[in-house]
Amino acid sequence: MIRKLATLAFVALAALPALALAATPVNINQADAPTIAKSLDGVGATRAEAIVAWRDAHGPFKKADDLRHVKGIGKATIERNRDAILLADTAAAPSEHKRAARKD
Repeated sequence: MIRKLATLAFVALAALPALALAATPVNINQADAPTIAKSLDGVGATRAEAIVAWRDAHGPFKKADDLRHVKGIGKATIERNRDAILLADTAAAPSEHKRAARKD
């Protein structure tokens, strides 16, 4: 019994770093730099400010891969955060996706 509890405790502790690094969904077209920095893994204040500056200069991001145009954001950062990168409000996103699918 103690051995099972020790194994369970070890597994739970081993999973904690992964949970701590899990990105939080964020709309990169509306969020401010501090929110982006808190939400995306591997994106600190400087990179988050660069994301906002690029968005202000070029308009909203159309897809997550457009972040590659921001200095300091590479493919690995995009892939690590892909599920957390939102381009529209979560309520509007499914209907937007359906409309885009119908046009194709």
